[in-house]
Amino acid sequence: MANPVLLTVDDDPGVLRVIERDLRQEYGNRFRVLRADSGAKALNVLQQIKLRNEMVALCLVDQRMPQMTGVQFLEQAMQISPQTKRVLLTAYADTEAAVSAINKAKIDYYLLKPWEPPHELLYPVLNDLLDDWLSSYRPPFEGIRVIGSRWSPKSHQIKDFLARNHVPYQLLDIETEEEARQWVTYTQCQVSDLPLVIFPDGLYLTQPTHIQIAEKIGFKTRAEMPFYDLAIVGGGPAGLAAAVYGASEGLSTVLIEREASGGQAGTSSRIENYLGFPNGLSGGDLARRAVTQAKRFGVEILTPQEVTGIVLQDPYRILKLTDGTELSCHTLLIATGVSYHKLKLDNIDKLTGAGVYYGAAISEALSCMNEEVYIVGGANSAGQAAVYISKYARHVTMLVRGDSLAKSMSKYLIDQILATENITVQLHSSVVEVHGETHLESITIANAKTGVQQTVPTKLLFILIGARPHTNWLANVVERDEQGFILTGSSLMRDGRYPKGWKLDRQPFLLESSVPGIFVAGDVRYGSVKRVASAVGEGAIAIQFIHQYLSKV
Repeated sequence: MANPVLLTVDDDPGVLRVIERDLRQEYGNRFRVLRADSGAKALNVLQQIKLRNEMVALCLVDQRMPQMTGVQFLEQAMQISPQTKRVLLTAYADTEAAVSAINKAKIDYYLLKPWEPPHELLYPVLNDLLDDWLSSYRPPFEGIRVIGSRWSPKSHQIKDFLARNHVPYQLLDIETEEEARQWVTYTQCQVSDLPLVIFPDGLYLTQPTHIQIAEKIGFKTRAEMPFYDLAIVGGGPAGLAAAVYGASEGLSTVLIEREASGGQAGTSSRIENYLGFPNGLSGGDLARRAVTQAKRFGVEILTPQEVTGIVLQDPYRILKLTDGTELSCHTLLIATGVSYHKLKLDNIDKLTGAGVYYGAAISEALSCMNEEVYIVGGANSAGQAAVYISKYARHVTMLVRGDSLAKSMSKYLIDQILATENITVQLHSSVVEVHGETHLESITIANAKTGVQQTVPTKLLFILIGARPHTNWLANVVERDEQGFILTGSSLMRDGRYPKGWKLDRQPFLLESSVPGIFVAGDVRYGSVKRVASAVGEGAIAIQFIHQYLSKV
């Protein structure tokens, strides 16, 4: 954390050097001393300090400066940094002007030149002022600031991206917080340009893409090498496990993730049945640990980056990325996972990100405070979300299409839900309408058993149903089932015959697709068990088959 600033302003170079010297000698170990030779330059310094979210403890300013007097500067400085202590340096002839400006510029003190010796005439005054300032000083937030609207889909996307990638950020709502409006003024940004993202170094972007944010905060989006032994597409549990085992066994490995490491599991608020963690852990925690482990073994992780196509040039596989670059590999592991089904309702697209959220949306947990929240879904992910959000919400209602939670949810979660007073489960229920203009205002729920429909007010609807694989980019490359899940191993064999285009004398390995050297792990694989531990296991096992494949190439 940067030390608070002492800013001194004087147009006389000799005097400015002396002031700076005296301030550094006495306060240099606790404060940063900056100087400016004009009021205009000093205002620019204050603006830059403000954008970096740093603090100015004191301004020590000469009164007699051309273009802008000390009092004129302090009046403007007060608007930028109102908590800063303000001291005016004056000659004896300017005493009357200084006194009359105390109320106008709200200066805290004025000092007569010269101030020699400083131990008697300068430091005692400044010490009192700085002690007073320090008594109410609270270190500012260090990290990215997002200025936007609570109901802005673009703001939600940025918050979700930062949260899932474990990047600290502070949200300032333009509709309710004066500080947010001040940032818009300081940056000369228009409200129509929001969201505004301000980085710790003071630079800022309006309506930035995930790629722009990633590059600014130091994420790697481009591969360092043109060729790898193993390329992994998808950074969920399966992909991360394969990356750790592959790199630890000597394979040059690159992992490509389009959103955030952890995949769908990374959005889980609590996983309590994962081996070795008796108290449970969050999906984000699991992802963070796995990423750290993978990087320690030398895995290159590209995020956010997406594969758009693949070209087969045996024995190589060439991946085409969204930014137009390409990379090649000997073997490819597809671990792209699945995403939640989207409800096909009128008006819902407009409200997505403005009250309607797909997935657990942990980044929106605080917005659930004292609210009536509805969750659509009856599997583990929905149960985990309900238990987590119930800590913030006044009440959580789970809308489950089936007649029981037991068909798709682990018993430990069912027990937790039944024991949580502010969670209600409505069976045979589904959302048939959503209502609202700028944000969600109410939903209509239909009961399939009774036929009754009811419209209830709510600002928050979380949807966690179904599983849709991300495999359109593999059309006409590998064999898939009707839903898009990739067939592997024995699922590819038809009446003892090899899959179409198979050129090897052996059958496909357990986790191998219809193209030799392309393997599949996790939820995207046809017939997989939809559990985190299973995905991790498949990712690890895949490396064994990859070694066997490479030994024959």
